[in-house]
Amino acid sequence: MVWPIAEVARMSKVTSRTLRHYDEIGLLPPARIGSNGHRYYEEADLLRLQQILLMRELGLGLREIQTVLDRRLDQVTVLREHHRRLLAERDRLETLARTVGRTIAELEEGKGKGDMTKINKPENLFEGFQAPSAAEAEVRERWPQAWEQSRQAVDAMTSEEMERWQREVTAQMIRMAEFMMAGTPVSDPAVQDEVDANYQGICRFWTPTAAAYKGVGQTYVDDPRMRANFDKIADGLAVYQRDAMAVYADNRLS
Repeated sequence: MVWPIAEVARMSKVTSRTLRHYDEIGLLPPARIGSNGHRYYEEADLLRLQQILLMRELGLGLREIQTVLDRRLDQVTVLREHHRRLLAERDRLETLARTVGRTIAELEEGKGKGDMTKINKPENLFEGFQAPSAAEAEVRERWPQAWEQSRQAVDAMTSEEMERWQREVTAQMIRMAEFMMAGTPVSDPAVQDEVDANYQGICRFWTPTAAAYKGVGQTYVDDPRMRANFDKIADGLAVYQRDAMAVYADNRLS
């Protein structure tokens, strides 16, 4: 079965202009183009479009998505991780909704009684809120000034700047994954240049010493949430990134 571009645009909520752009850059060519110039898509194309949209949700740019699709990195693993994160976020938001609903009910119940509202179980006020990751906690504890500088820098970013920064970070992770999958040693100059870009990116928020930079790399491995962010790109990437950062710290920061 084939679908014309207008139908694909309707189903996916992606404009026909965007679909034509995806074709022009080789990201999503149609199955065929009719004699009238209209583009037609098959089921495999719809699945590829779904992958593109999911990776856009993950913050990847079109160039990085093209790399993932063309190099056939473990797409199923990426999709499964994204699915798991979506389900976890759904559950967390449902819990937060119940928390707020319960608080509203207790506040309304206390209205008009002339005294301070009493919350039956104070701990319930905070159900569903996320605790900081181990990486965040370690930076806050070991380098409090750096943590405050980083927090202020992030708070000052616009939504566009934040999105651009997140995509830059994801693009760096993908390039590191390519080095790892090619068997490139972490001490290779090209890998170290990529690590330098990572370090310079961190320096936008705070300037870690050699020991601190090694510590950040170790949290990428030790913290489950951080490790999952790396390993959803490629298994073992967190360890590869840590080892590359350690070499960089020894050679350029010591």
